[in-house]
Amino acid sequence: MPTLAEAPPPLAPPEPAPPPRRRGRFTPYWLLLPGILWLIVFFALPLVYQASTSVQTGSLEQGYKVTWHFATYWHALAEYWPQFVRSVLYAAAATVLCLLLGYPLAYLIAFRAGRWRNLIMILVIAPFFTSFLIRTLAWKTILADNGPVVHALNTLHVLDVTGWLGWTAGDRVLATPLAVVCGLTYNFLPFMILPLYSSLERIDGRLHEAAGDLYARPWTTFRKVTFPLSMPGVVSGTLLTFIPAVGDYVNAELLGSTDTRMIGNVIQTQFLRVLDYPTAAALSFILMAAILAMVTIYIRRAGTEDLV
Repeated sequence: MPTLAEAPPPLAPPEPAPPPRRRGRFTPYWLLLPGILWLIVFFALPLVYQASTSVQTGSLEQGYKVTWHFATYWHALAEYWPQFVRSVLYAAAATVLCLLLGYPLAYLIAFRAGRWRNLIMILVIAPFFTSFLIRTLAWKTILADNGPVVHALNTLHVLDVTGWLGWTAGDRVLATPLAVVCGLTYNFLPFMILPLYSSLERIDGRLHEAAGDLYARPWTTFRKVTFPLSMPGVVSGTLLTFIPAVGDYVNAELLGSTDTRMIGNVIQTQFLRVLDYPTAAALSFILMAAILAMVTIYIRRAGTEDLV
């Protein structure tokens, strides 16, 4: 038998193979290119054009020139600040109402709907099957002075309370702040329900069972488990509701009056009727900056970055 000294020498380790060539390393960038071009052409360039328009002076007949006239921003804000405040108040009221109405419905769909879940979801998104304008015009019939809704509100003396708060005028609802807020709430309610449902549906049901095993009451379970875990949906839903509502002009135009004009109505008037393009562009940028500031503060205060 061969001894240990006569054993053959160990084989040398094989040389490592060269790394394969990364042929598709630029593929993600090519896939992103159409979206980037879309944002540049339809978002960045119009934004730059509007920025240049806001610092121009002149008239439609003589033409506009860039003179870096930043005083337009101050004059626009000084003249139309009531419309800014009114827009924020109406949008905030509609957002709160959407949250109060949408959260129970989203909770029902996520945890209690069972085999009716798909049907309820279809009913939630059913308003999207019709035009935004048609949905808003329908509220003129719903809130008509001689309609059943106004009659019921008068019978329950609800209009006395809303009139005292300044949201209605006399025995009518149309052409009042309440009508505008109702229209905003109805039109943007699906934008609140869908993110809430998506967030609630991802909650593990075993967490509710664990809370029950620890003798937590239903309200305690909701306050300590369900609502904190659904905060990404709450934040997403409130943003998707508040941001378009604060710049909306259709509801205030069709359901309101001159006393309920929002900043969107002012911008539309300046662009299409008065033809004061610098003022309209300045108002647009002031609105965009205000929304960006409020959204930034809100997200930081909400303490969540996991948006649905």
